[in-house]
Amino acid sequence: MRALIAEDDGPLRSVLERGLSENGYAVDAVADGEQAVAFLREYDYAVVILDWRMPKMSGTDVVQHMRRSGDRTPILMLTARDSTADRVAGLNLGADDYLVKPFDFAELLARLQALQRRPALALVPQIVCGGLLLDTTTREVRKNGEPLTLTAKEFSLLELLLRRSPSLVTRRDIAIQVWGNEADAVGSNTIDVHVARLRAKVAGGGANIETVRSSGYRLMAG
Repeated sequence: MRALIAEDDGPLRSVLERGLSENGYAVDAVADGEQAVAFLREYDYAVVILDWRMPKMSGTDVVQHMRRSGDRTPILMLTARDSTADRVAGLNLGADDYLVKPFDFAELLARLQALQRRPALALVPQIVCGGLLLDTTTREVRKNGEPLTLTAKEFSLLELLLRRSPSLVTRRDIAIQVWGNEADAVGSNTIDVHVARLRAKVAGGGANIETVRSSGYRLMAG
């Protein structure tokens, strides 16, 4: 799944980007609110992390912009403001959750996962196709009831194919949602290599990854 981080503190932004990437997210990280709005116009995100205070356009301004435009993507606000009044103000503007700095990364990750489990997002925690079961909460995959070990990229790729099954997932969509950098993935054999490895791992699980020549891939039960 793809996540957007808007945080003007460079070291913190790097920590968040690295941590989310290691947990299977395709991450875009920007330093101000105007960049955040530009990325929101270009891509769809599973979750957005916004710092309260940013140059050019504050996090609260970005929240208001998103909600006025009808964007219901879950938003986690990060801030040094710890008063009840500030928390209420942020939530009333349209943020979904609020985390005060400094914080533990494990808590941030748990909050993001909780936001993605909300019914309004229509993202079911468990996805099944044939004998494959992927649990987005525990990040576990089972094939015919047995644990299946996947890398972070393979997990994200399988999740994307499962959510879109039986529809075609284009190479561009895979590059954007799994790698976060369209040019790097589409312009090489990176996608093909990962799909081949994933196809071998899910073989015998009652679901097959089919190649649609010059277009992309789809996951089909059977």
